[in-house]
Amino acid sequence: MATFHFDLVSPEQVAFSGEVDQVDIPGAEGDFGVLAGHAPVVAVIRPGILTVTAGGAQQKIVVLGGIAEVSDKGLTVLADVATATADIDMRDFAETITTMEQQLPGKVGDELDRSIERLDHYKSIQHELSTTAMH
Repeated sequence: MATFHFDLVSPEQVAFSGEVDQVDIPGAEGDFGVLAGHAPVVAVIRPGILTVTAGGAQQKIVVLGGIAEVSDKGLTVLADVATATADIDMRDFAETITTMEQQLPGKVGDELDRSIERLDHYKSIQHELSTTAMH
């Protein structure tokens, strides 16, 4: 399988940099996979789990929004937050979700819609992390 260069960068760190076989990205318009030779594209990332496949091994990384750019040089993801799933504190993550739920009654209109959408993404991440941890 052909490989390509992938960089995952957040404001705090370079979370990943290297040659990969495939990267699956939680896109705002739907999840999508990137392989070598992918057409150039710029896409918004929603909160979710990004999966990096290299040499037959997979690494899962929680991203909380950002931008993905595929070019002839490879794939670059500029994530608002990028944390390896193994480094996620499930108790803190659950507390964040509880706080988000408690803040919903104070929101209206578009702000409420965006908050509900973000909360749904966080709950989806929590569900995937808890079911993955059980296997």
